[in-house]
Amino acid sequence: MPDASRALSSGALADLHARCFTTPRPWNAAEFDDLLATPGTFLCGDARGFSMGRVAVGEAELLTIAVAPECRRTGLGRARLDAFEAEARARGAQEAFLEVAVDNAAACALYTGAGFVLAGRRPRYYGTPDGRRIDALVMRKALLAKS
Repeated sequence: MPDASRALSSGALADLHARCFTTPRPWNAAEFDDLLATPGTFLCGDARGFSMGRVAVGEAELLTIAVAPECRRTGLGRARLDAFEAEARARGAQEAFLEVAVDNAAACALYTGAGFVLAGRRPRYYGTPDGRRIDALVMRKALLAKS
């Protein structure tokens, strides 16, 4: 499903991202264009939800995952995470990393349930709209070949 970038415009990606995030701040269309132009970057999903990642030198990074509010708690987030992992594996990644705001309980549960483990913490990494600073958790997962 990595060719979703052709089906979703950067404007549509930015619109969905804005519906999903305040912390970290949502990305705009130009930022999506720039990321998608970066070698190794890929997108999995559709207008209901997407995951975006990149692979370099055997490591994958989940850049963002966004699921429309009306589609949450349906398994779509897990499906987009699984698609990210499958595409990362197909591109040669043996390990995946991500960052998540420490107070994003739903995302933390998703990632932990998918086998990601805590690798570190970035104090005061994210800024909130009201000026507070929130730690980011860095999580990792070995991407073993599917048999």
